[in-house]
Amino acid sequence: MSIETGIREGRIEAGAALPPVRTLAEELRVSPATVAKAYGELRRRGVIEAHGRRGTRVRSRPPVAPSRAALRVEVAPGVWDVSAGEPSVHHLPPLGPRLSEVAAGLGGPIGYTHGGVLPDLADAARERLAAGGVPMADADITVTGGTLDAIERLLTVYLRPGDAVAVEDPGWANLLDLVAVLGLEAVPVAMDQSGPVPSSLERALSLGARAVVITSRAQNPTGASVSPARRLELRPVLAAHPGVLLIEDDHAAELATTALQCLGPVTGSWAFVRSASKPFGPDLRIAVVAGDETSIARVAGRMRIGSGWVSTMLQRLLLRVWQDPSVATWVETAAGVYENRRETLLRALRERAVQAVGSAGLNVWVRVPDETRAVSVLREAGYAVAPGSLFRIDSPPGIRITVSDLDPERVDPLADAVAVAVHPSSVAAPSR
Repeated sequence: MSIETGIREGRIEAGAALPPVRTLAEELRVSPATVAKAYGELRRRGVIEAHGRRGTRVRSRPPVAPSRAALRVEVAPGVWDVSAGEPSVHHLPPLGPRLSEVAAGLGGPIGYTHGGVLPDLADAARERLAAGGVPMADADITVTGGTLDAIERLLTVYLRPGDAVAVEDPGWANLLDLVAVLGLEAVPVAMDQSGPVPSSLERALSLGARAVVITSRAQNPTGASVSPARRLELRPVLAAHPGVLLIEDDHAAELATTALQCLGPVTGSWAFVRSASKPFGPDLRIAVVAGDETSIARVAGRMRIGSGWVSTMLQRLLLRVWQDPSVATWVETAAGVYENRRETLLRALRERAVQAVGSAGLNVWVRVPDETRAVSVLREAGYAVAPGSLFRIDSPPGIRITVSDLDPERVDPLADAVAVAVHPSSVAAPSR
């Protein structure tokens, strides 16, 4: 059976364990060398990954487009989904009226020679980022089709297959998969609630990492944010490696309730990426990228020989959204709702002696002794959570819980179930 076909048809799920080389060779009646070569090619393309004693598995986001029927694994009836890591659709601002306004204000059609970053959007982005603490005096601006698009372009214009990239551990699953697909080596950097641990970042850079990706705040999956004190610790570490590409990911943007602590520019190459998808909706696939002149010119140049530019319709819509006070109020309200839900869940878990963190954003990270058991116990209790294996390289086991749609009355029952999953020999406190 073709592994790639199985993924495409939905018969092999993301994260599924694959047979050992010899076992599969015996089943297919081929030589182990043939299977090993096939596995090696799939690893090179980022379809599968090796986990040492845990065996070989399909990556969480393999670069194989599934059929429409296999695009999403449905949560079983009666199971409450707190695994998605997404904002609630109920707290996204309605963009339809703004889109109509943008369409009504358009002039005639533009030609290929007139595409690119809209000057008005660039000016607004410069002002907005500067007001948020991003050093913009010597920075240039461009626009990409989202955060991951920006990071991919930055990595491909600076690095080559085999190069090492320092990544957060636990970290964003999509980034880990992207690094694998590009043929790069992920070097883990330990995290705490103040951001990357300086000694761990120094180790990754000393091992030869040519780029580092750091989430500014509301990190996925742990909810960590770079603190003012941690910023002062990290900048000298980065400055000692001036040839490193520093990418700062501010994916939560206006949804983050913690103040931004920008690290760059401190190395020779630097880029700050702010996405519109989290605060304004996943369908607004656009991100603003600020950085040094060379980095921005390389990204824009690479886009020019590919997609060309991000649709000016999307750019005008983002500009209109930024200028609308009612949208700002809507997003501010959503941020407050998420913060309240996150803090309420954290308190409930701590009351039950459960180790959990999440200083900002949509997610809470819970330390567990056994991920497989925890996920299974919670599913039997009626909750779907994300296993930590999607986000980890060397860090201890955990699970991610998304609070976006976690209504207050569900907090205590969920906390009870998590306590049972984490402390199987104990009895959870009764729901109040």
